[in-house]
Amino acid sequence: MARRRSRHEPDNLDRWLISYADFITLLFAFFVVMYAISSVNEGKYKVFSVALNSAFKSPSTDQPEATILPVNEQEALLKSLVDRRNARIAEEQRKQNEQMQAMMKNLTQVMASLVKNGQVSVSQSNRGVVLDINASTLFEPGEADLQPVAVRTLTSVAQILLQNQQAIEVEGHTDDVPIYTPQFPSNWELSAVRASSVVRLFIEKGVAAERLTAVGKASYLPVASNDTAEGRARNRRVTVTILAPAPERPATAPVP
Repeated sequence: MARRRSRHEPDNLDRWLISYADFITLLFAFFVVMYAISSVNEGKYKVFSVALNSAFKSPSTDQPEATILPVNEQEALLKSLVDRRNARIAEEQRKQNEQMQAMMKNLTQVMASLVKNGQVSVSQSNRGVVLDINASTLFEPGEADLQPVAVRTLTSVAQILLQNQQAIEVEGHTDDVPIYTPQFPSNWELSAVRASSVVRLFIEKGVAAERLTAVGKASYLPVASNDTAEGRARNRRVTVTILAPAPERPATAPVP
């Protein structure tokens, strides 16, 4: 009797789809978790962090148990801290403004006679207190050596500068008439050396050198037209700026 052949089962070629579907499901779950972590609320995350620290704290430690505040109490506490910081910043800014105004008043009193005849101007800007001195008050035409009367005037200014610690910027300015001398090939050199002369005198009178900066601007920051003799005379000047400290930015409480 002939042996009956066993029926051959065909291979299932689609079984790989099961593994592929599992992989896609796990990948989807992974990205969902990553998105959830990236968009976590900062306040709730801090609460969660405190809770973990409390849960895993060793019972033998003598540290007090961490207190988890409700979210609304955390927001109120954070707002209170921000308000206190902003109040401190506002108070510091008020004191700085008072100091700058007092300095401007003192400079105006010291330079009163020169302010009256228009040789000096004292003002306050966003950068600080600005003292503009006409170059004819300080130097001979085309020269950068301070005159004796200028030394006395700037010595009085230095005494006021010693009363604070703000940075000081000294700028030399000229008119647009070119200068060609062995010592000053152009107005750049003349303006820079004039500013340096003022800075050196301040240092000699006790002002800390690290507070001072000398800058030559030549004729490129005029305050008047160079088309007239009066305008050119106004443009030949030295500007001393007592720089106001950069204000600290107020803080804002994060939006929950």
